[in-house]
Amino acid sequence: MKTRRWDFISDHRAEFGVQRLCRALGTSRSAYYKHLITEPARIERQAEEAATVAEIRAIHTEHRSAYGAPRVHAELRSRGRKINRKRVTRLMRIHHVVGRHLRRSKRTTIADKSAPSVPDLVMRDFTATAVDTKWCGDITYIPVGSSWLFLATVIDICSRRVVGWSIADHMRTELVTDAIEMAVRTRGGDVGGVIFHSDRGSQYTAASFVDVCRRHGIQQSRGRVGSSYDNALAESFFQGLKREWLHGRSWTSKSQARLELFEWLSYFNRRRRHSALGYLTPVEFEQRLIASSTLSVAA
Repeated sequence: MKTRRWDFISDHRAEFGVQRLCRALGTSRSAYYKHLITEPARIERQAEEAATVAEIRAIHTEHRSAYGAPRVHAELRSRGRKINRKRVTRLMRIHHVVGRHLRRSKRTTIADKSAPSVPDLVMRDFTATAVDTKWCGDITYIPVGSSWLFLATVIDICSRRVVGWSIADHMRTELVTDAIEMAVRTRGGDVGGVIFHSDRGSQYTAASFVDVCRRHGIQQSRGRVGSSYDNALAESFFQGLKREWLHGRSWTSKSQARLELFEWLSYFNRRRRHSALGYLTPVEFEQRLIASSTLSVAA
């Protein structure tokens, strides 16, 4: 390595002289002196890079080793760091800082084939220009010792915010009705006209769930049986949950699992950056959306 060559010359120049050492090592005095002149700037760059890597590691650890280069880059930029995403990617690769990859999830849907037909009002279009126009939801399982907890969610498709959820040790219809009721409370009670999209699981086709939706003016929408793409946003959320929160962890206490799950859901809404939102958090995205709408009305 050239650096080792320059160091050798510096260490022995008093004894043998620079010209003699350069000739023996097949280099020139001008190259050696250029190295000396640029050394302070090089040391400064190395120190800055070490500080950047330390900050990247801190962000990676803070987000439970789940963040890859795009989200780490977004977090650095939000802290005022002017840094190129390619550089973040390079530094993470060199220093073996790796985000978690997706893992396959287990399906929990048990379809009720006798339930009345409900149209698919979303048709795989998981976009919306305003909050409370389209919601989606699903159920997933969480192993706790030798038993299970089940999580039902309600996600605003516009902001990706989890506006409602319910955690229980059963998969009865109350699991999903409680999640919807929480979403209604989160949005102030007036959600008439919002579309709620789900799969055709028996909890979402049950009469009590249909009644809750009708009472709040919520339009039900359902995908096809056995097609994860028809509820892709809800599926993607659960993949992220299991990759970022559940990966490599286990619980024996349901109360502890509930507490930590609640903390992660709060973290997801308020701190986790989302690629579909320009790497804003769901709450930040909603706040900017509201501010933009207010300015438009004022204008």
